Amino acid sequence: MVRIMKKILILLTILLLATPKLLAAPPVNTEAVLQYNQGIDYYKIGQYDEAITAFRNSIKIDPNYIDAYYNLGSVLEYLQQYDAALVVFKQIIVRKPDDYDSVYKAAWLSSKLGENDKAKIYLSIIPPNCARGNDAKALANQLDCLIAPQKTVSLQPKPKTSVNQTNGLFQNISAPTGITSDKDGNVYIAEYNNNTILKITPDDTRIVYLKDPQISGPVGLDFDGSDNLYIANYSKDNVLKVTPLGEISVLISNVKKPYYLYIKGNMLFVSCQGTDSVLRYKLP
Repeated sequence: MVRIMKKILILLTILLLATPKLLAAPPVNTEAVLQYNQGIDYYKIGQYDEAITAFRNSIKIDPNYIDAYYNLGSVLEYLQQYDAALVVFKQIIVRKPDDYDSVYKAAWLSSKLGENDKAKIYLSIIPPNCARGNDAKALANQLDCLIAPQKTVSLQPKPKTSVNQTNGLFQNISAPTGITSDKDGNVYIAEYNNNTILKITPDDTRIVYLKDPQISGPVGLDFDGSDNLYIANYSKDNVLKVTPLGEISVLISNVKKPYYLYIKGNMLFVSCQGTDSVLRYKLP
């Protein structure tokens, strides 16, 4: 009898050790959930602008609320605001790289915007055996079959899309600091108090381009020749790099109060208020 009980105890010990521990998902802020649910209600009755506002409020309260990002991106996609939707799905990918549904969405939206090379990069990330595997394969084949239209050779360089040339005023921007533009004529503004980077398109559409826990007190902004965005992260004493795919990383750490950024060729210059100096940094 003693031997039998000993064997049972050993077996129970083995089973307990072999059972994986389930990690609880981090709790979502209650107010963020309320805003999210309000967004769902607005969407059901066709009040899309109100739904977008509610989902954005939910994200503002909890910047890691994946479901709020996904529904916001889906509404923007439904309204054919593809550029804005792509920005939102990029934010999901940054926070959850294995969310292959969002990766596929980013690929599809990139293709709709004519950015086929970027679409193919997203598609290459999706495993063939996941739920979106067949969709990704079909879209990749579709992109491969596209025949590029014949272009007329011109000796003149293609002009960049210019920013809006009329007078105007952008209001309700919380403590605006740094400002820059990309080659497509979009203007980017750092909101110091909200730790947010806004994007304003040439037709004056305002989009939340970046809101991430890594951003704290953004000031200087500038783009390099490869469309990477650099942010002087004043309150965290570092400089961030944001790739065209929305991946955020610390480029330079331990920079005391970085303020203004300026890029010339492959050289990045950073004014440092905390040390009364200007840092010169060679970009990789």
